[in-house]
Amino acid sequence: MDKLIVQGRKRLVGEVSISGAKNAAVAVIPAAIMAEGVSVLENLPSIEDVRSLCHTIEKLGGKCTYQDQHTLQIDCGDGIDYRATFEEVQKIRASYYFLGALLARYKKAEVALPGGCNFGVRPIDLHLKGFRALGATVEEGNGMVKAYADRLVGTSIYMDQVSVGATINIMLAATMAEGVTTIENAAKEPHVVDTANYLNMMGANIKGAGTDVIRIRGVEKLRGAQYTIIPDQIEAGTYMIAAAITGGDVLVKNIIPKHMDSLTAKLDEMNVTIEEHDDSIRVTANRPLHGANVKTMSYPGFPTDLQPQIAALLSVCSGSSVITENVWENRYQYIDELRKLGAQVEIDGRIARIQGVEHLHGAQVSATDLRAGAAMILAALAAEGESEIDGVKYIDRGYENVEHKFNALGAKITRIQV
Repeated sequence: MDKLIVQGRKRLVGEVSISGAKNAAVAVIPAAIMAEGVSVLENLPSIEDVRSLCHTIEKLGGKCTYQDQHTLQIDCGDGIDYRATFEEVQKIRASYYFLGALLARYKKAEVALPGGCNFGVRPIDLHLKGFRALGATVEEGNGMVKAYADRLVGTSIYMDQVSVGATINIMLAATMAEGVTTIENAAKEPHVVDTANYLNMMGANIKGAGTDVIRIRGVEKLRGAQYTIIPDQIEAGTYMIAAAITGGDVLVKNIIPKHMDSLTAKLDEMNVTIEEHDDSIRVTANRPLHGANVKTMSYPGFPTDLQPQIAALLSVCSGSSVITENVWENRYQYIDELRKLGAQVEIDGRIARIQGVEHLHGAQVSATDLRAGAAMILAALAAEGESEIDGVKYIDRGYENVEHKFNALGAKITRIQV
């Protein structure tokens, strides 16, 4: 098991280039198995979740070949097994996208229930409801989901709540259903749009992605396509917050600034200087920072995946701040770790009340999930003294070369193997 040793009070200065979006990659890769022929995916992040999905495709009988560190060729043209029942599938949450993809192509799918970060109940009820609405019979039991249908038929599906995963999974299945499917109250996140764009390049007919109504006219088959994954909104936000919490000056490159609007507005409110360019944002923190209130919401609201990182920042801002978590009911598991570093935080259900302190201090902490792990790095960078972070496997799931990127900005982070 790896640990990160972080030397605190290091001001970050320089440039950082953002990798491809994890949340887009883990949907696009399963979508590639729907194609007859070869797909080439570019700008993939070099992270554990991507590698796990590749291993899964190979175990199903497909071929995955890396052309370079960030370019992957996927060939499932001769057909693959529809049963993803092995242990690898259970490691990450996004493996549930194999349900929609396999159901679309083969009209049958058996997938082990997924794992991933554990910060609350994350049922896939909406996914299964959508499959059933399309005409599939769905069975659950013994840690498995089985779905099968003689044919899938387009229909109108209203999402009881906004769900990125369910929106993408139902979109995958509906892409090869007969007739037209309408998904209402759909998620609008950038990675929903990215997945739809990739499917359309393969020959799908999807309109409205990025709005709350998506219309899908089913097609008989899809062909392989070459596609470039969008930049990672959450990685970009993490480095923007890192610049702020260390009083730094960082140019965050290879991003889509529009995707960052909710964060840039909040940082501006906190007295951070923001300069937007065509594909980059410069973040400078050379003035006293003050607290703010944050409410997580579905896109284009403030992303829940940046909530732990902004909490770390607010813990060293003057005054009091309030975070309201509207997406996951139990995402504050990391707060006890943040308190070890000296943060003053009180939790009341979905609300976190933070009283800013003058400085944090080094401590031994754990990454309780992927984004909480990023928050521990940020807090440790701002703290006085040395911090030790374990649970690094969670961080590696979503951040490429994390210590190298931070060290290039002036941090001092060392990875050790225990």
